Amino acid sequence: MTKLRSLASVAVTSALALSAGSVWAQDILILAEDVPAGLNYDGPAAAIPTSQQGMVTLLEGLVGYADGATNESGVVVPDFNSFEGRLAESWTFDEATLTWTFKLREGVKGCDGATFNADDVIYTFQRAKSVSGAAPIGWFLSNVGSIKGFGVEVFGDDPAAKELGDGVVKIDDYTVEIRQSEPNALFLPVLTIFGLLMFDKETMEANATEADPWSHDYTNNVNAPGFGAYCLSSWTKDEEISYTANPDYYRGAPDVQNVSVRRVPQSSNRLVVLQSGQADLVTGLTPREFDSLRGQDGLTVATVAGNQNTFLHMNFDVPPFDNVKLRQAIAHAIPFDQIIANGYFGQATQWMGFVPSSYPGFAATANYTYDPEMAKALLAEAGYPEGAGLDAFPGAFALSYVSEKESTLGPIVNIIQSSLREIGIPATLDPLPQTQYGDRQLVKRDLPFAINDQEKPIGVDAGYASQLFFVSPENGGLNNMVNYRNPEFDAAWAGARVDPNPETRTATLATMQQMLADDVTWLPIVEVASQWAFKSNISGLKWYPDGSIRYVDLQVAE
Repeated sequence: MTKLRSLASVAVTSALALSAGSVWAQDILILAEDVPAGLNYDGPAAAIPTSQQGMVTLLEGLVGYADGATNESGVVVPDFNSFEGRLAESWTFDEATLTWTFKLREGVKGCDGATFNADDVIYTFQRAKSVSGAAPIGWFLSNVGSIKGFGVEVFGDDPAAKELGDGVVKIDDYTVEIRQSEPNALFLPVLTIFGLLMFDKETMEANATEADPWSHDYTNNVNAPGFGAYCLSSWTKDEEISYTANPDYYRGAPDVQNVSVRRVPQSSNRLVVLQSGQADLVTGLTPREFDSLRGQDGLTVATVAGNQNTFLHMNFDVPPFDNVKLRQAIAHAIPFDQIIANGYFGQATQWMGFVPSSYPGFAATANYTYDPEMAKALLAEAGYPEGAGLDAFPGAFALSYVSEKESTLGPIVNIIQSSLREIGIPATLDPLPQTQYGDRQLVKRDLPFAINDQEKPIGVDAGYASQLFFVSPENGGLNNMVNYRNPEFDAAWAGARVDPNPETRTATLATMQQMLADDVTWLPIVEVASQWAFKSNISGLKWYPDGSIRYVDLQVAE
């Protein structure tokens, strides 16, 4: 206990150092497992939730979801069937020509006083179509929404394929037309996602170089200039990031003037600092730690059954994971109930599919069961009786996970390692820093074997999740971290993405999810609620599918 208190004292001291000298009553200090590794949504840090948090704090989109109901924890959940304007004031759709006409909001100012107009929209989409970043997420979202010209041909050698063309056109300073190549209901949803938030063209161009014309280095390391509710004050990677409210924010100046986010890797230290009163809000505690805070005077724990999950990743490009019998053996070697009881303290349910169970189009298909004897039999059918011969694959069974999440994932990976060893699979543990894990998952796609609890489809639709994670890269997939390639699956999605009939589209999506289950493309383990702990004088928390807090939503009672 002495050691824990000592470590917590260091965290408290750091927290106090950040908040010292504050002049606003509405300042908040947040403790998280990490701070943004980058602010470039077309960069290697884009898959990291803490980096996404920075992006949505500084940037703003054309449209967003309207508010929906308030849950029992007091958290507002979006109405996914209703959209409202953000930087776009209004829009119309011409069904005959598949053209969306956006009237942009006038008088919007960014952090350096730049005025938002159609040129910023054109710049943002042209940057996306340049596919010049390490992870072309802007292109991917445009492709998912069937924006004209955003096909896979942009990855070829023809520079003309990267020109914006008539897919996105400026009509005047405050009017933009966006054309679709085919009917697609995912168009408006993708505009709400962090990878299509609008950049400030002038600042981006001012920081471009001949070698880096789209300012990837700038957004990876310095800033993401946009029209959001907050401006970047300071940013020290691996330590802290601070924001100051944009006084010209078009929806009104935020209630919270200054936000400081401090990296405190150990969840137990984040817990102690919050209890001491030195922090205002913490993220990423373990389920047991969140439980310990419930009912404490002056503190609130908010919970949302959203889209958070944990799954086991097996790379098809790394033998012996290309053997379906081996993947099936692993699927039946995992003690789901033990993980739920000991890893999540009962606050999780077995995940029976490949998309969040609350999403439209979800089909319960991945009903794997814990059966060690079946696992042993399947391992023998795979050609490795009792694990014989698996030593020919050194490093393949090193189970990678994010080291900053040791408090949560440590017990889980140890359960998995022990269970696999019991059937003869020589699993070892391989904790990796968040930045390295994210780069290898999203960009290099070379992690052989990994546990993942930070990937979630931000587009609220089973089809969106299918293209994001499982369609082959050559057919429009982006975050296919296990290098899954199934021509039948790709063809099914090609039809479903433009199917105007909800019933037949849903049926196709169910068939696709069954393919994923048959191939054990991932091993879904659990679904778990999203949680935050904060001082009870804070209110206004809303849940978004990316899991990031919008600080502009928060109010602080003095």
